[in-house]
Amino acid sequence: MLAIIGGTGVYQLPGADAEERELETPYGKLGVTVRHLPSGMDLIFAARHGTGHAVPPHRLPSRALIWGLREMGVTSILSTSAVGALTSDIPPGTLALLGDFMDFTKSRPTTFYDGPGVTHADVTEPYCPTLRVALRTAAGRLGIPLYDRDVVYVCTEGPRFETPSEIRAYRMLGGDVVGMTQVPEAVLARELGIHYAGVALVTNLAAGIDGSRPSHGEVLDLMARNGKIVSRLLLQAAEDIGENALCERCPKPEGMS
Repeated sequence: MLAIIGGTGVYQLPGADAEERELETPYGKLGVTVRHLPSGMDLIFAARHGTGHAVPPHRLPSRALIWGLREMGVTSILSTSAVGALTSDIPPGTLALLGDFMDFTKSRPTTFYDGPGVTHADVTEPYCPTLRVALRTAAGRLGIPLYDRDVVYVCTEGPRFETPSEIRAYRMLGGDVVGMTQVPEAVLARELGIHYAGVALVTNLAAGIDGSRPSHGEVLDLMARNGKIVSRLLLQAAEDIGENALCERCPKPEGMS
C-alpha cells in the first residue's frame, strides 16, 4: 500500500471517495484518510501538521505517523515539504526532488531503536531511487517542471526561521534547501523498511539571500497557489507506482519485526 504525507499547504487530496480513520499506536493516535482511487487502488493520506496546520514542526508526532502507516500495510511513502532556497538559483515556485539531507534538529525523538541493544540504520541513499524515478516520470507526463537535479535538504529544529549566518553555513556545507520536517520522518521510514521519497516546493529565499524577511504567510500563499500542482504530481506517481514499489537498492532494516 502507498501513502502520501502532505506538508504545509497540502492538507487533503482531490476526490470524494474517502474514509476517515483514527489509529492507536504506541506513540499516540494517528488520523488518516483512505482514498479509493478510480483504478481500484487504496491510497492513504496523512496531513503532517494535522487539521488546520495545528502542530508545529518541533512537536510533530513522527513516530506515531510512520508506525501507524506501517501497521496499515504501507510499503511506500511520497511526501511534500515547503522549503526555503539557499541560493537564488532555485527561485520560489520551483519543485525539486530530495536526494539527501543534513540534520540540524536538536530535541526530537529520531528513532524507534531505543534499546535494549544497538541497531544502526543505513541512510547512504536516504530517498528511494525507484520512487524518485516514478516522480520524475510522472512530472514529465503531466508537463510539470522539476529542478534539474535532486537537492540536499537541510533540516532545522524550528519553529523559528534560520539566521543569515546559519544559511551561509548550510550553503557552504552543500545544502540546497532548508526546512523543518524531513527529519526524523525519512529516517523512521528507513528504520521500518518503508520506501520513501520527498518533493520539495520552494516557497521563499532563505534569510539573507535577497534582503527580504521570510514569513509563514509567504509560505502559505505560495503553497495555496501551487498545492494543486503538487497534489496532481503525487497522485499521478501513485497511480504509476501501484500497490508496491519494486526497489532493491533501499536497505532492509535490522532488528525490526
